[in-house]
Amino acid sequence: MRILKRLFKWLLTLSLIGVFTGFATFAGVYYYFSPELPDVQSLREVKFQTPLRVYSADDKLIAEFGEKKRSPIPYEKIPDNFIKALQAAEDARFFDHFGIDIKGLSRAAFQLASTGRIQSGGSTITMQVAKNFFLTREQTFKRKFIEILLALQIEQELNKQEIMELYVNQIYLGHRAYGIQAAANTYYGQNIEDLSLAQLAMIAGLPKAPSAFNPITNPQRALERRDWILGRMLQLGYISQHQHEEAVSTPVTARYHRSDIELDAPYIAEMVRQQLYEQYGEDLYTDGYRVWTTVNSGMQKEATAALRRGLLDYTDDHGYRGAEANIDIDSLNPEDQLNALRQYTAYAGLEPALVLEVTDSGARLLRTDGSESPLDWAGIQWARPYQTVHWTGPAPKRPVDVLNAGDIIRVMLDDNGELRLTQMPQVQGALIALNPQDGAIRALTGGFSFYHNKFNRVTQAYRQPGSNIKPFLYTAALENGFTPASIINDAPVVFHDVSLEGTWRPENDNGKFNGPTRLREALFRSRNLVSIRLMRALGIEQARDFILRFGFEPENFPGNLSLSLGSASATPLQVARGYAALANGGFLVQPYLISRIENAEGEILLQANPIQACPDCAPTSTSENTSPALTGDDTSPSDSDNLVATEAPILLPPEQIPASPTPAPRIISPRNAFLIYDVMRDVITRGTGTRAQVLQRADLAGKTGTTNEQKDVWFSGFSPDLVATTWVGFDQPSPLGRGEYGSSRALPIWIDFMEEALQGIPDNPPAVPEGVVRISIDPATGKRAYPGQENAMPEYFRSEDVPRETARSPEQQLKAPATEAIFGF
Repeated sequence: MRILKRLFKWLLTLSLIGVFTGFATFAGVYYYFSPELPDVQSLREVKFQTPLRVYSADDKLIAEFGEKKRSPIPYEKIPDNFIKALQAAEDARFFDHFGIDIKGLSRAAFQLASTGRIQSGGSTITMQVAKNFFLTREQTFKRKFIEILLALQIEQELNKQEIMELYVNQIYLGHRAYGIQAAANTYYGQNIEDLSLAQLAMIAGLPKAPSAFNPITNPQRALERRDWILGRMLQLGYISQHQHEEAVSTPVTARYHRSDIELDAPYIAEMVRQQLYEQYGEDLYTDGYRVWTTVNSGMQKEATAALRRGLLDYTDDHGYRGAEANIDIDSLNPEDQLNALRQYTAYAGLEPALVLEVTDSGARLLRTDGSESPLDWAGIQWARPYQTVHWTGPAPKRPVDVLNAGDIIRVMLDDNGELRLTQMPQVQGALIALNPQDGAIRALTGGFSFYHNKFNRVTQAYRQPGSNIKPFLYTAALENGFTPASIINDAPVVFHDVSLEGTWRPENDNGKFNGPTRLREALFRSRNLVSIRLMRALGIEQARDFILRFGFEPENFPGNLSLSLGSASATPLQVARGYAALANGGFLVQPYLISRIENAEGEILLQANPIQACPDCAPTSTSENTSPALTGDDTSPSDSDNLVATEAPILLPPEQIPASPTPAPRIISPRNAFLIYDVMRDVITRGTGTRAQVLQRADLAGKTGTTNEQKDVWFSGFSPDLVATTWVGFDQPSPLGRGEYGSSRALPIWIDFMEEALQGIPDNPPAVPEGVVRISIDPATGKRAYPGQENAMPEYFRSEDVPRETARSPEQQLKAPATEAIFGF
């Protein structure tokens, strides 16, 4: 008995010495390493690297920019089954230990002692948080000691839920996915809360080795890892036998899902990226900014589709240019044939294909997915050979007239879902749609395919607008005493102008001259000689200054008579902005694309404060230096240089947004704005834009535009609610071909877009403003109609401009013939 007491005292003493030594050792280790320990308090303010995301106005994801795909979620949104699966896989006693698992560390130490190398680290989830946020991945004793010390500190500063939240949002899970929400999106195309038990277990198996247990690249190993985790969950009592059996019987369903882009608008995404990069730099791609644009997803989809259809129609009409390449398929095995085909990229639904065989009824094609498909004669017979932009060759009679074995061609699906031969357009185009009331960009597409050519023709292509410029000149005329009934002589004229480098003999598009013509008719029929005479009457410099009020760049607008026919240079965005002023009653708005910017926490950093058309606001002006020769109405607009120079930033912090909207500057009077709007409605009802009558609306107005040799064709049109401009041409200006005009090529694209864009928007013709009256006139002279005149027509005038003279009846003309006064300048 005495021996047992002495043995007990001896063991107790050794135990106390061991405990003391352990504490002393730990204290020594802590004292030694403490200068190197980071401050774990920083975990409370951690910022996950999260990509920039760009959305439409109706919350459709347009783009994601950033190296790491991550969508942090709070602890409350982590599924309970995922937490249990993660515990089963990584740390079963996570909610019980104090940061380190003595049993796990002991097991790791035994493995090291018995094998001579580190087989497992015995790491808890808390230790992995310490390692992921503060340490490198080197396997050394020093790093392990620091990891343990940090884990203990983390457990003192944070609760278990906070630690788990940090862990599941930080871990790398393969395929650029960081965090469990990004992994759920990447592997299953769903949010983490929508996944099944089997899918959650699959993701829980990834942290240990994202490559080795990846369900896409290593599905068998991933399946084994998943089933092991499910077995552990059953063993630990986390799930029932039935749940286990159901989960392990589930096949692997993971496949790679790209970012869930919901709206194809890459030109818009790039505009946003460029604008914000100037402000945020490289942080833009990591700080989790979310940007909402003004784009309407429905309008954007139709803008993209309408422009592509229009460019493909032009391409088909001008003939087939032939295969993109031809390879010797007889010398290649099937695998090499497929590899050769995959060197070509699909663009805008135009898929590359390899012609394996040409038959009497069509062709047999190899497609990039490795499958073979027939191309029937119905999808080939359109392909007349291209000769020039003016001519095509004879129609093909059999497939061999068009295709050869070994050809690399393009195909697309037609409206019936059948393959059809096609080709990449060489012609390009642009479409921009604005809300004329505040300048919000509702849709924008800068070319056939951003991924084929990133040049944004809406904002970067300076092209001659042709007759698209005429409404601004006619507005200047109305502002300076002309009326829609003013008579101008449409007759030949020759100019000897040094600025035009010699003699200039302008003509109308059809080569004909119509003599005395009312201003209204001259615009809707797009008479060039009337425009020239108007500009001469107004004075070149004064007319140019007036046109510049609409937001154009002075350096791109020549100071000679050719400006009246559209020899200036402007982008489609600038043209659309000018037309917005005609649509909104005379206000110059600023086009803008971003409506708000939020940080990763959902706080609004910047918000749009657009200037707005405001008919009820007092007239605004940025300068007193208005042109007295061109202020013939009740407004005092400022000159265009001052307007452009004083444009304020659209985006402001929320606290700086004024309570009332900021009014846009008025650049033309309400009465003038109504008159030009009404005149331009005749372009749709009686002029070069009559195709648009298919839309069956009374509020549409617009103008076609075609430059010399048909190098650029335009249509710009609007209602009070939407303005849209379309342009078609080659990037290197050259003729589009015989018969190619704004009315035949740009207008159909505009109609195609507006038909969908205006769905649900009520017909909204402009109201007649106070001071504008409507009387009957004689269409030949513009004077008041004589009593009982059968061909009299109604016309609007400012009340002070109503014609005082009455046209003579045929009987009066016989008695007292006289020459009618016209503007023959």
